[in-house]
Amino acid sequence: MEKKKGKKIIIVLLIIFIIAILAVGVILILNTKKQSKDSTTVTTKIKKSEYRMSGNSLENFDLAFLKQENEKVNKIYSPLSIKYALAMLEAGADGDSKDQITNVIGDYNPNKYTNSANMSLANAIFIKDTYKDSIKEEYISKLQDKFGAEVKYDSFSSPDNVNSWISEKTLKLIDNMLSDIDPEQRFLLVNALGIDMEWNDKFLPKDGIGRGAKYAHENFSWSGPINVTPKKFNGNQDAAGMKIIASLNNYDIVKELGEANIRKTVDIAYREYLADPNNKWELNGDESDEHINKIISSYLDEYIPQINSNYKSVDKTTEFSLYVDDNIKAFAKDLKEYDGTTLQYVAVMPLKDNLDTYVSKTDAKELNKIIGNLKELKCENFKDGVVTKITGFIPKFKFEYNLDLIKDLKKLGITDVFEPTKANLSKISTGKGMYINDAKHKANIEFTQDGIKAAAATTMGGLGAAGAFDYLYDVPVEEIDLTFDKPYMFIIRDKNSGEVWFTGTVYNPLDWKDDPDYNPNYVDYN
Repeated sequence: MEKKKGKKIIIVLLIIFIIAILAVGVILILNTKKQSKDSTTVTTKIKKSEYRMSGNSLENFDLAFLKQENEKVNKIYSPLSIKYALAMLEAGADGDSKDQITNVIGDYNPNKYTNSANMSLANAIFIKDTYKDSIKEEYISKLQDKFGAEVKYDSFSSPDNVNSWISEKTLKLIDNMLSDIDPEQRFLLVNALGIDMEWNDKFLPKDGIGRGAKYAHENFSWSGPINVTPKKFNGNQDAAGMKIIASLNNYDIVKELGEANIRKTVDIAYREYLADPNNKWELNGDESDEHINKIISSYLDEYIPQINSNYKSVDKTTEFSLYVDDNIKAFAKDLKEYDGTTLQYVAVMPLKDNLDTYVSKTDAKELNKIIGNLKELKCENFKDGVVTKITGFIPKFKFEYNLDLIKDLKKLGITDVFEPTKANLSKISTGKGMYINDAKHKANIEFTQDGIKAAAATTMGGLGAAGAFDYLYDVPVEEIDLTFDKPYMFIIRDKNSGEVWFTGTVYNPLDWKDDPDYNPNYVDYN
């Protein structure tokens, strides 16, 4: 994958869906009148599909291909792209062929997105130049008006023009999608989409200053790693990934212990400290009660507001959301907003079931519930009276996947368009006997740390004490483990509408030694 020079991001979430609907032309049929009559008037009762869509948010259709190709391998596909392609095909179908598609996509109305250097979504119909007069103008107009589709004429002597268009519409990150093209093809419907985006709040850079937390006068602290962290994945693989840490201080120590009690406890401890001959240097030769009282009083006047300021503190290495219960762990992180669109990455790891079992059992209702329960890093979202510490590991990964799309669509009940004797695509062309002989869906993804950024930070100050003395209170701490160290599923969705752009599974993340940010001398001090 070509890296863009000078670009700070290398979170490249590129997904392209190419659904090439290759319609074979006129098939010689002896009784064309009977064929036409049968294909346009004979209808059958179609059983209501459990995957029928009712809107644009996460629905069972988005998960259908995970369930149907539920092998233990990395996979990714774009439900959004499949929906666009089916909607374009439905516009040209009639009779049972149309009803079968409608039974799945329902009243789905694709959202429109603004293309930019970071987001691309495009549709097109490629028509064989010798066949252009057979494609109905009404169909072309509908594709242009409803889907913004481009109309391209081609000889189909090679796939070069189609591949070039796909490359352009996928931000030039996918080349040579089609290895060849059947010269007998009459047209192709193509949808391509891709994203190349930065996280809204980046993970820590591989070289730089680590973030951390130290609460004044409380015996609690942590520091964030400044290197990409390795982790055992599925018990055997050294996976590359990013360590995340956050803490939320909901322990109101002044309220819990009382200011008077704190002053008394610290006063006694400070006097014992000053009584030690090794610490007499802090008195600067003046051991009078008046001088000692002044030192301690000044210290306490700063101590109380400082320890009080810890309450409601939120510290993190990066922004994220989470949800954990006895059955699953969920991690979510927002990408930057581009032209009014914010995409969100959501990962869900089952704790009791194997991933393939979980995929077979889960549905859109369950995933929407998890998404609805995601907690942002805000104190009000976590337990009161304790410091909550969250530590986790998020793997990197990079892979591609091809759906067996025709087989999968047939399982959803869309069958007739793929059968020469049953397909009714009469709204597309004046030609008879047309059907869909091929459908492809290819996607890939690269999930990375978020690029390279040089940064420096200097922190001065600290506790504001009069000398070296400090009294540290132990605080109640509850820890949440958000480590993703075994197979999990993910979705990338429009945070506003819920539209699912991509979904997939991760069984084999990027190996640590294959990571460009690999550091053989890495040491984790947390």
